[in-house]
Amino acid sequence: MRLELAASREQLEVRSEPAAPCIENSGSILAASRCKPSVVKLTLDLHEIYNQGDDIDRALRAIIDEAIEKKVRLVEIIPGKGSGGLKKRVLRFLDQKEIKALYDRVEKDSHNFGRVFVHFRPK
Repeated sequence: MRLELAASREQLEVRSEPAAPCIENSGSILAASRCKPSVVKLTLDLHEIYNQGDDIDRALRAIIDEAIEKKVRLVEIIPGKGSGGLKKRVLRFLDQKEIKALYDRVEKDSHNFGRVFVHFRPK
């Protein structure tokens, strides 16, 4: 599944990556409603709009709203490595009281400085 968010000047890419499908003992794929919920991850790459402040906030809000709407449990935000300014902006956005109420926790990737995970609780 591929989704696109329109930014004012360029296109942002948002990827939705489903986990492996559920498989019965007989080897056939189960209907999604019969499977245990698989972890689906949405990914937001901010490289294209790193210097467009309002677009960054809109893209972050849109990916969080989409995760809630689709009941996705994990969002990967890629601000990139750089000087760390964009990552700080992302973390400040996520730390806002009204945004913080929407997710469970934020995880900074210990193996990749340019990546942040936002975890959601199933509702």
